[in-house]
Amino acid sequence: MENSPTARLYAVLERQRSAFAQEMNPTLAVRKERLNRLAAMGEKYADRIVAAISADFGHRSAHETQMAELVLVGGTIRHAQRHLKRWMKPLRMLTAMHYRPGSNRLLRQPLGVVGIVAPWNYPYQLALAPAVAAIAAGNRVMIKPSELTPRFSELLARMVAENFDEGEMAVIVGDAQTGKTFTELPFDHLFFTGSTAVGRLVAQAAAKNLTPVTLELGGKSPAILDASSDLATVAPRLAFGKLLNAGQTCIAPDYAFVPKDRIDAFVAEMQRAVAKLYPRLAANPDYTSIVNERHFARLQGLLEDARAKGARIVAINPAGESFDPAARKQPPMLVLGATPEMKLMQEEIFGPILPVLAYERLDEAIAYINRHDRPLALYWFGADGANRDRVLSQTISGGVTINDCIWHIAQEDQPFGGVGASGCGSYHGEWGFRTFSKEKPVFIQPRLNGMFLMYPPFGKTFERMLALLRRIA
Repeated sequence: MENSPTARLYAVLERQRSAFAQEMNPTLAVRKERLNRLAAMGEKYADRIVAAISADFGHRSAHETQMAELVLVGGTIRHAQRHLKRWMKPLRMLTAMHYRPGSNRLLRQPLGVVGIVAPWNYPYQLALAPAVAAIAAGNRVMIKPSELTPRFSELLARMVAENFDEGEMAVIVGDAQTGKTFTELPFDHLFFTGSTAVGRLVAQAAAKNLTPVTLELGGKSPAILDASSDLATVAPRLAFGKLLNAGQTCIAPDYAFVPKDRIDAFVAEMQRAVAKLYPRLAANPDYTSIVNERHFARLQGLLEDARAKGARIVAINPAGESFDPAARKQPPMLVLGATPEMKLMQEEIFGPILPVLAYERLDEAIAYINRHDRPLALYWFGADGANRDRVLSQTISGGVTINDCIWHIAQEDQPFGGVGASGCGSYHGEWGFRTFSKEKPVFIQPRLNGMFLMYPPFGKTFERMLALLRRIA
């Protein structure tokens, strides 16, 4: 038992708890030094990170890894370093007149040990971006990377062990059972990125310890093409957002609403856009593979189900290539005439398949979105400001990008997170710092104050004070 994976997990947790107890509020200099080490680690291992992730996927575009993982995490670290001094400062808060000359302060205090469960689709970014926030907030960090990217997970463990003491940050490599045990640890905060189904299990596991959770989940993120949209402008932006990482992105547009009378024009523009972005697919280093055989087979099943239920499927294959199934390169597919009965309209697709739903009135699209789980992202394209504002005010989603896709995730001065089935809690920038902090209110009472007037024995003075409070409080 002493050498079991479970024992190892608890040993690391206890080591980090002990380290935190000895340094419960790291200084600004200590936190910045840890962030500097994290940044240097990413730079030193950049090429090996790219290679390991590509090997795990079968093929992953090196440029996508650099842009969506290395550059994004580097920017997150630099943003935290620039603003950390301000985030750490105690805040002066307003004090109601009848409590003066007392005053209010809000202290931001580290929580302790933070657990991070990272997924396979962006394994570096989604392990280290929350770790940046946790470290900036003064916490110790344990990371469980995905077993579906074993090469990268092993590399991450070596990287962190080389640059951090185990009492500061540790990576736990293991299978799904190890991941389950990890979520059952009594962390001071548990951060999970993954599917909604697994997120429910994580929340249940954390609840046993009353561990607070941040759940970054997924769902079916819609794109609405307004009647005022310019299809020639929309198509390359929508194609980029959908085909980045071969659609294996939690905020990828999952389906598109297109005006009924513009479906054919939309298909033609998407074909042109994809051909420009990816003139060929099979041997194109820019086009990423589906991560494994199970996920590739699942996508084929979604297409077969849609075809059997009457959908018209348009394959976009600019060079007319044939594909080796072993390479798991899935060409982009438009699914026309998608209906709620089709499996691809019931689950997150997570691949380069885009159902297209025709609509005549904007109310139809809004009503459809509101009948289903609240999405992690929503995209609106068009020039009609009134319609844009209707969609913004009448739908609820984790985040929105207007006239483009996915870029709201890169905004460090905005929170990122889901709502309902797409998640709870948020991070990025100051929101991440606050997620991993206890914001502790402190009321400071000076020696001379009037609160003794509220003490017993109660009499006329108390009654007069109570009457005054009823008027001003």
